[in-house]
Amino acid sequence: MGHQDRAAAPDLYPSVGAGTSFLNHSDLLGNVPEPAWYEANIPFVDLPDREIRDTYYYRWRTYKEALKYTGPKDGWIVSEFLGPVGYSAPNGGIVAAAGHHVYEGRWLRDHRYLDDYVDYWLRGAGSGPKPATDFLNKNTTDWAHQYSFWAADAVAARAAVDGRARFATDRLPELTRQWQRWQPQFDQNLGLYWQTPVWDAMEYTVSSYQSPDPYHGGDGFRPTLNAYQYGDAKAIAELFRARGDTTSARQYDQAAEALKTNQERWLWDDAGKFYKHVMRDDNPGRTKLADREEIGFVPWYFHMPPAANSAAWAQLTDPQGFAAPYGPTTAERRSPWFMKDALNGCCRWNGPSWPFATSQTLTALANLLIDYPSQPYVDRDDFVSVLRGYALTQRKNGAPYVAEAHHPDENRWIYDGQGHSEDYNHSTFNDNVLSGLLGVRPQLDNSLQLSPLVPDSWSHFAVENLPYHGRNLTVLWDKDGSKYGQGAGLKVWLDGRLTHSQPTLATVRLTVPARTTADTPELVDDFANVSRTGLPTARASFSYSADPPTKAIDGQDFHLDVPGTRWTSYGSPNAADWLEIDLGAPTQISDLRLVFYDDGGGVRVPTTFDLQHWDGSQWRDLPGQRRTPAQPVARQVNRVLVEPALTTSRVRVLPRRADGGAVGITSFSSWRAPVAGLTASVPDDLALRSGAVETTTTLQAQQPLRGVRATLAVPPGWTATALTPATAAMLNPGRSLVTRWRITAPATKLGDRAPIRLLATASGSTGATSALTSAQAVFDPADYATVAWDDTFDADRLGSYRVDGPFGESSPALRVANGVLTASAGARAGAVLAAPVTGSARGTAVVVEPRTFAGSAPEDSLFLGQTNGNRDFALAWFNNAGKASGVDVTVGGTRRGDEATGGCCATLTWASGDKLAVVIENGQLTSWQQHANRWTLLRSAPIGTAVGQDVIAGWAPGLGLRLDAGALTIDRFTVRTKN
Repeated sequence: MGHQDRAAAPDLYPSVGAGTSFLNHSDLLGNVPEPAWYEANIPFVDLPDREIRDTYYYRWRTYKEALKYTGPKDGWIVSEFLGPVGYSAPNGGIVAAAGHHVYEGRWLRDHRYLDDYVDYWLRGAGSGPKPATDFLNKNTTDWAHQYSFWAADAVAARAAVDGRARFATDRLPELTRQWQRWQPQFDQNLGLYWQTPVWDAMEYTVSSYQSPDPYHGGDGFRPTLNAYQYGDAKAIAELFRARGDTTSARQYDQAAEALKTNQERWLWDDAGKFYKHVMRDDNPGRTKLADREEIGFVPWYFHMPPAANSAAWAQLTDPQGFAAPYGPTTAERRSPWFMKDALNGCCRWNGPSWPFATSQTLTALANLLIDYPSQPYVDRDDFVSVLRGYALTQRKNGAPYVAEAHHPDENRWIYDGQGHSEDYNHSTFNDNVLSGLLGVRPQLDNSLQLSPLVPDSWSHFAVENLPYHGRNLTVLWDKDGSKYGQGAGLKVWLDGRLTHSQPTLATVRLTVPARTTADTPELVDDFANVSRTGLPTARASFSYSADPPTKAIDGQDFHLDVPGTRWTSYGSPNAADWLEIDLGAPTQISDLRLVFYDDGGGVRVPTTFDLQHWDGSQWRDLPGQRRTPAQPVARQVNRVLVEPALTTSRVRVLPRRADGGAVGITSFSSWRAPVAGLTASVPDDLALRSGAVETTTTLQAQQPLRGVRATLAVPPGWTATALTPATAAMLNPGRSLVTRWRITAPATKLGDRAPIRLLATASGSTGATSALTSAQAVFDPADYATVAWDDTFDADRLGSYRVDGPFGESSPALRVANGVLTASAGARAGAVLAAPVTGSARGTAVVVEPRTFAGSAPEDSLFLGQTNGNRDFALAWFNNAGKASGVDVTVGGTRRGDEATGGCCATLTWASGDKLAVVIENGQLTSWQQHANRWTLLRSAPIGTAVGQDVIAGWAPGLGLRLDAGALTIDRFTVRTKN
């Protein structure tokens, strides 16, 4: 295995730098895992209100738990749920609360989290295509528009805190594209956007209940998306001005003003003094709903309403409006829809207290109180009252806790699914404390406004070492000077130096000289596998049933019991156990990090641990280990630097307790620094046919680099041969090294996928830039050279088929004419046509070319595979109505489960001209779809657990047709076998 020279390792955390130390950070944090992370990242606050203060530190813990490392391609994202859900974007992102995530996370010192997360939605997998289905939002075709999202506003708000305006302005092309892609939901006549409430992240609302479909209905013009688009247009204009482009800025300012005018005309109810929902359909007069919903406060989040509309805020404290002990409510109490079905199951936003909306309302209220003229409806005491109620809402069994929705009048969460809703990251709180309560109002220019909303009764408060424009900001309020010993009044420190003092809490605008700081170096974790499928993967000598080894590399690190993100050996009969990471292809190992789980009971921190690598024939201790700390500690990072770096494809840890008890690991990661100024790319999803594939890799320089070398790391037994030069003596900025490779693989099972890693080095750099792709053995009809049956339906050969009825239903009417097989029915019908041939023990491929599906529901399906009658068959199904595909296996009349079918299900989106196929070989059934001349794996089923290959080879290849009404038509049915 190869080695590289020793280099200085980057710090674990960003440097805090010069600041103050008035507060006892340890006491404020309490018993959190990895306290050094908080010390390096968060602003520390001291508040006389303990409930607000404790909730503040709790919410930083929940935010840290939500940080998920997805891999080298997209890096960090901020998750909403701690565990996966089925409607998320790739790797678990959900755009609904992304604006909240950016606003909350903008106060962290480490910029890498939000750098990656913003790019995930604007440039990465989160901006990619999604199916336009009811389940995933039929109105849009990309993940970043699945839910309403105030993208540009959040990006600009983040830049106002960290001072890195260049990051924001560099993304203006993507931010303008994000804004413009809402155009399909723009009504030219009204000059407003419409949205479906569920895609405002509000499944059941007062609005949707007044439509034929309470869940997916209620399409209308709402003060949410229109305010978001207004805020984004104003932010885009501000960023264009920061770049000196006044022409583009003027265009977006004008778009924002037009939205403002039209919202006032159509959504403002002057009689009811509130912004309201206007139904899009069957509403020619554009009548507003009678009901007020909390979303009517959202326009103030973006400073959209005129001052004359401030009367709306009287509803916040009105007992028949939105006031509640654990509120505000999401709909006014006087509405007849208030709390309808709210206690009968999730998710009703017609009364329950919802953190998502509460945090929006608090931000909007802070804007009203700080940035608008004085008005008689609400004051700072109301702000503190709502914020305090919000803090008290976030409790369960007396401890800080946030879930999905809370009863407005009772101290209990009503939407709080076990293993699903814990520490739900769908709102802000800390941003409301910092920018609202404490009045830290960030600016894009070299200034800062302080406008605290704390009540007059507060004798003190502090915010310490808040990262602002590359500096550390500390603000102390000490009414009489007795709390902090720094004198009476309001005082401000920058980088530990007192720069301002005043006797009162009056608003002040301060100059904050810009300071450019070095960016925290980029690092990638080569162990991370969010999906916990494929490679890299983790194995262990023993695992507790709820703590599989793959959870140690799932990109998250928290210490909750439900859900869990850890491997443990709890219950192991072994004296000691190991956890192995298999990377699949050689990778550089230099910076390993372990976090040990310790529940204080059956699972405790190990006494010691060994680290080993596989050298191709045996396990050996990793050489050159430098450990910090020297002995294992629980709930903190145990770092092992490997010096010099070593290249290997497998690493394992062997933790041991002196008493032989169980151990656990919440995170095992391997971090690597890329070569500065060098990017690497390789095509996605290489298709292996006949065990080989050719591909091209690209290394591009952003700065002058010497001695650039590309290496393609492939799994053991594979080869990668450079067909063109893989080195460059010199690469100047903008130049690329493009290399053509031929990859060959040993015998692989159809559908198997393996990682291919491009590694790039340069002279004088100790880093290694990497790009990861995968190669998959894909179906190629040419590999099945013998055509055993080919029916183009130019002649009627229906009499040659055996017609099976495994569904227990009458057969559809079958007809062959003009080169088409038609199966028609007026009610549920189904049959399987068994071809008059058998398969092959070496492999059988069954291919069908559908012309049209029936359009019926729920059955509009084709089946392909092999059959021996109604009691013996292995068939893949393709349901066009449900947009899904799976596998059915029945042997001897007994239907087999996941052990034979591989589980359910794959997404299927069929288009005219696509082909479908099933291949049965080596005890495996794989199903495939060909679109645009590319075959894609749908499902892989280990049918060999139910029926032997030699047995199924004697079964007839079959084509099944099942529908509820209408007609299914087929152009061709082909059976191919291997020689």
